[in-house]
Amino acid sequence: MDITSLVGLIIGLGAVIGGNLAEGSHIGAILQPTAFVIVIGGTIGAVILGFPGEALKSAMSGTKRVFGQETKNIPQMISDIVTLAYKARREGIIALEEDAQKSKDPFIRKALTLLSDGMDSKHLEETMEIEMGIIEHERESGAKVFEYAGGVAPTIGILGAVLGLIHVMQNLTDPSKLGSGIAVAFVATVYGVGFANLVFIPIGSKIKIKTKAAMMYYEALLQGILSVQNGDNPRMIEEKLKGFLSAKERQGYVSADQKAKAGGAAKATS
Repeated sequence: MDITSLVGLIIGLGAVIGGNLAEGSHIGAILQPTAFVIVIGGTIGAVILGFPGEALKSAMSGTKRVFGQETKNIPQMISDIVTLAYKARREGIIALEEDAQKSKDPFIRKALTLLSDGMDSKHLEETMEIEMGIIEHERESGAKVFEYAGGVAPTIGILGAVLGLIHVMQNLTDPSKLGSGIAVAFVATVYGVGFANLVFIPIGSKIKIKTKAAMMYYEALLQGILSVQNGDNPRMIEEKLKGFLSAKERQGYVSADQKAKAGGAAKATS
């Protein structure tokens, strides 16, 4: 789980609820089912109307990635590419077909399959860049769904407040109900602005950030596979791909040769 997403959500909602309690109000003052239905139901309806089904599915998948831990590990990928480079040198490019079948990632499986089938580097790069473009488009469409919801929700909240005030105006003959009625009406605005700025827009932003990280992973992967196809020295491939690592990742990176030596030492002492 991505702990930062969960912590951010808890702190944001907790600050609003805590501030409300600190003002001497009570939790029931902002728990209004009618306002919730108007804001959330209206926002969902607008989103469904404004986006095709594929974008909505992408948004749901994006939500899982926001709160889930990203599995795209560039250091591990570099190690795997170097291993493939050594294998290709020993057994030939066609031997990588077995690795293609074992891969669970459709992108890697397709790239290795095209590589082992003998596609030239230019067409391989063009084909996989198209694949990357499709992945990026699908993921960013999910981010746009949440950004759109963040723009719509405050307006729906105002609509809910106006509807509540209309109800209040119909009961002007009973002044005792005016204060509570107006308070309830403005809860819809709180829901609209709150959900937009504490939930929808941040989720859209996080999806975009994780999409960029995933694209960097696939770009590094593609460059590695093209280097394997060109027959580059595995050590040179490793140094090239290390350029995609952050400063922190470089400090903790263990080269393929170091791993091999460590594995050999472990066998020797066992």
